[in-house]
Amino acid sequence: MPLAADGQGAAIRAVAMAVPERLVANEELAPRIGVDPEWIAKRTGTSSRPWALDGERLSDFAARAASAALERAQVDPDQVDLVLVATSTADEITPNAAPLVAGLIGADRAGASDLGAACTGWLVGLALASGQIESGRARHAVVVGADFLSRFLDPEDRSTAPLFADGAGAAVISAVDGAQGLIGPVVLRADHSGADLIRLERGQRISMQGQETFRAAVSRLTEVTLEALDAAGRKLEEVNLFVYHQANSRILRAVGERLGLVPERVIDYVDRFANASTATLPIALSVAESEGRLTPGNTALLATFGGGFTWGATVIRWEGGNGR
Repeated sequence: MPLAADGQGAAIRAVAMAVPERLVANEELAPRIGVDPEWIAKRTGTSSRPWALDGERLSDFAARAASAALERAQVDPDQVDLVLVATSTADEITPNAAPLVAGLIGADRAGASDLGAACTGWLVGLALASGQIESGRARHAVVVGADFLSRFLDPEDRSTAPLFADGAGAAVISAVDGAQGLIGPVVLRADHSGADLIRLERGQRISMQGQETFRAAVSRLTEVTLEALDAAGRKLEEVNLFVYHQANSRILRAVGERLGLVPERVIDYVDRFANASTATLPIALSVAESEGRLTPGNTALLATFGGGFTWGATVIRWEGGNGR
């Protein structure tokens, strides 16, 4: 992975997550959409999904994840230079989520901004934070992915209601002095021709054309995996863990099969957490680390795909709480 011009690289120092306690099981959801619980599990890979209760706020969950990540990273909030919150479902149109989160975590000297790139938003934030750090303009950044998609679902739409979930995940990105950067080049792509396949218009509910989106996701994730590996100068066999956007277990299996990956190398937490949009990558990293599947020195590939269409990938070397 290339060095920054001044020798300062960027690393993910810690991750954490926060999801609602309420879990909606397939048995509860199935009668609403006129299917069996087994149909949902087979089509999505999900058995239950966290949905926020009335009155719970996305900014609060984003702040919980961010505070936990800062504590694990041993970084004081007043050391944070930048707070980025990737979301499509902020509590209000204005104020944005990021300044609220910065205030809630005590990052009183940080700049704060929301990012909108659908499910790709957190990866965009990782790219922006890394660039600020590598250029020497920042030392520590907090990048949060948070979405409460349950509030924008038609409970009787079988193409969307079983898929989506609520949650937040956060990462602390910090400078690495005099060493090789631990976050490789972030490959980002977009294609407006797929814009009508996943939509959420103001005052409306999420709509999605499932089969077309499935095909596009599998194709793009496969392609961008190879692009990111090439950009980082790495090979498939050098990657310990593939962490893809947790949209649907069938997508994860299809991408793995196209790339010839054994299932054990591909993270799949869709069963427990479903698709929380831009929160899925940091949630997956947090769970993988807590379960011992991601340890210091491991190489991981992160890739995501979302509405717009937007997609991207990067290769990282994992140091977790051992970041400098």
